[in-house]
Parts: sequence; C-alpha cells; structure tokens
Amino acid sequence: MSAQPISIKQPAPVKHFLQFKDFTREEFEYLFARTRIIKQKFKAYQQYWPLQDRTLVMIFEKSSTRTRLSFEAGMQQLGGSAIYLNTRDTQLGRGEPVEDAAQVISRMSDIVMIRTFEQGIIERFAANSRVPVINGLTNEYHPCQILADIYTYIEKRGSIQGKTVAWIGDSNNVCNTWLQAAEVLDFNVHVSTPPGYEVEPERAGLYGTDHFESFADPMDACRDAHLVTTDVWTSMGWEAENEVRLKDFADWQVDSDMMRAAGNDALFMHCLPAHRGEEVTAEVIDGAQSVVWDEAENRLHVQKALMEFLLLGRIET
Repeated sequence: MSAQPISIKQPAPVKHFLQFKDFTREEFEYLFARTRIIKQKFKAYQQYWPLQDRTLVMIFEKSSTRTRLSFEAGMQQLGGSAIYLNTRDTQLGRGEPVEDAAQVISRMSDIVMIRTFEQGIIERFAANSRVPVINGLTNEYHPCQILADIYTYIEKRGSIQGKTVAWIGDSNNVCNTWLQAAEVLDFNVHVSTPPGYEVEPERAGLYGTDHFESFADPMDACRDAHLVTTDVWTSMGWEAENEVRLKDFADWQVDSDMMRAAGNDALFMHCLPAHRGEEVTAEVIDGAQSVVWDEAENRLHVQKALMEFLLLGRIET
C-alpha cells in the first residue's frame, strides 16, 4: 500500500494592531461586541481567564499612566501575566537593534505592546516578531485610544456610522487615528487646527478624504457635531515648543460655546491627561456632556477584547 500523504496545517499568519486601518470594519464590530461581553463579566465580578498562562510584554520608551495600567490589569484579569520593560533599563536603551530584540522577546512571550516614538520602530519590531504586536502609542498613531473612544460612543449613543466627530486642536497622533477610523467605520471628522498645524494626509496614513473636512473656525467644526474631542496642545516630544503653542492655540480651547454649537446631545471626550484652562475649560470636562472617565475605563475593556482576539481569534458565543 502506498503511504498516505501527511496533511500539515500551516499556522495562521501573525496579526498585529499597529494602525487603526490594520483591521476591517467587520473585525471592529466583532471587537466592540466582545468588549461589551468582557466588560459585563468584569462588572459582575465573574472570573474570565481565557489567557491563562499567556504572557504580555509591555515595552515603554514613552512614560504612561493609562496605557500601562490598562494593559497590565487587563492581562491579569484575563488570567495571564504582564511584564513591564522600560527601554532605559534594557539593551534596547544601549543600542541593541530593534530587530534583534524582537526576535528574542517574541520567543519568550505570547504578545507584545510597545509605546514608543517613531512608528518605524514598532513596524520594524513587528516585522521580526513571532507574536502579535500592539501599538500602545507612537508619534503618528494611537489606535487603542480611538478603539476605546469609539466603543464609548457606541455605549452611550449607538452606532457611530454616519455621525460627525469634531476634532479641535493639534493634528497629532490621536487626530490622525480618528481620521483613519472614519475611513474604516464610515463616519465624518471635522478638524480645526491653528494655521501651521494642519493635518498632513500622508503622515495621517489617509487613503481617502471623503470622511474628512477642515475648518478654519473651530466653532464651525463643532456645529451639529455628535462628539467633540481634543487633546493637549503640546504632546510628548514637543515640550520645547510649549510657549509658542500656548499662544498659537489660544482660540482653540473647547468651551461651553463650542459644546452649545454641537448641541445638548453631543458628547465631549479627551484622551487624558488634560490641562484645564488650556485645551478645554473645567466647565466642559467636568460637565454633564463629558464622558472622559468612562472613556478612560474603556481602555481596559477594549484592550482585553483586542488581546483575546489577537491570541485566540474569534470566540463563538
């Protein structure tokens, strides 16, 4: 008898989350549905350990509060463990090539989150990693933040499809990611920045402009928006420009007039930390339309759904 050929199943390619557009609309809808289930379990004090014996390595080149806490607590709540690495305390801070570090770290862990400066660093790491890599923040993008923001909107108001988000302030990594999300999930973003701080489509990673409109007057950008959001005027790495930015952005402070232009049903979001009296007034961020604390908590829940998806694929419920 002739030997039967052996069928070898090839492993699925490793999936990373480096930019918002790395996932499809259908994949995001799945993630939002899983987030709701995972959050319900958390609120009901139900033990849920799908990632038992899995290890998350968190690599930080930029300091953080919410990113470290949400990933570390999230992995532990899923039954796994998390290891914190700061580049100052590792060979990465002494010149070890990113490619070499990726080869080693990915052989000793199951999933990696990186919070760093240049997007190119995380792209190089992912290209040499045997496990999923998550962008915890780079100069160009902040996909986990927008994942949490959109889930928060859905939780409060329903589908974001066809809605309008007003971005007021600097065209930074958070703004860039909102623009990518609008393309994927079919909503609109009104952006108003001071002159000289406009959106750069190539840097934002845009592959279309149908969901993006620029406004010189921030009040016009806010008019009839469903969500108004902003960020600090001086992001990490740009501290030397702080005094200049305080002057340039003086008319781009989100205040009660802007929220009135948006309407009573509009929400206010901020990725935090916030500087009251600069990019937003205390009246707005501490007011009834603000959902910043729900938004911050939801980083925990969406990232748990994200890690579950990257490691286990789709969970049938």
